[in-house]
Amino acid sequence: MESERTKAKSENELLSDHEYDGIQEFDNPMPRWWVWIFWGTFYFAICYFLWFNVYFKGTPVIEEYAQDMSAAREEMAKKQLGAKVTEEALLNLEKNSAVMADAQAIFKKRCVQCHNTNGQGLIGPNLTDDYWIHGHASLIDIYDVVNGGVPSKGMPEWGKQLSPVEVAKVAAYVGTLRGKHLSGKAPEGTLLASVAPAPK
Repeated sequence: MESERTKAKSENELLSDHEYDGIQEFDNPMPRWWVWIFWGTFYFAICYFLWFNVYFKGTPVIEEYAQDMSAAREEMAKKQLGAKVTEEALLNLEKNSAVMADAQAIFKKRCVQCHNTNGQGLIGPNLTDDYWIHGHASLIDIYDVVNGGVPSKGMPEWGKQLSPVEVAKVAAYVGTLRGKHLSGKAPEGTLLASVAPAPK
C-alpha cells in the first residue's frame, strides 16, 4: 500500500503543469542521445552558415553541380572526338549545343581580344566572312591554326595552353561562326566558297 502511495506521489511530481482537456502529461526528460544530436545539428548549422555565407570558403552546391555537369560534358566531348581529330569528329562537336556553349565560354575568355565578341574581328581577322588567310575554312584547317597558332601574326599556340579537347571545341565553335557575315574587320586572305552557318 505504501509503495503504491510512493509511486503515485512520484508520478504526480513528474506531471507537467500543462493540462489540456483534463489530460496532463508526464514531464519526462528527452533521451540523452536525442539532446546530443539536436545540439550537434545546431552547431553544425552555425558553422555551415559561417563557412559558406560569411567567410565564403566552401563551394556552393550550385557551383559544384555546374562543375560536375561541365566535367560530364567534357567526357562526352572526348567520346565524340574519338582518338584522332578529324573533320567528322569536329562536325559532331559542332552539332552538340551543350559542348558549343562550353566552347563559347573558352572563346570569350581567350579569343575576343583579337577576334571580337562574335568573331567579327579586331586585331585578328573576321571569322564570319568568306575570306580565309590559312587553309580552306574546313574544320580541320581551323583546328590546325588554333592548335599550332600563328606566331608571326601574334596568335598563340593554344595547343600548349589548352587541353586537346578544349582546342577541338574552340575549333568547332569557330566553325559555327562561318558564313554569318557579321560586319566587322575588312576581309583578309582568299575568298572561298561561302560556308553555310552551322545549324542551331
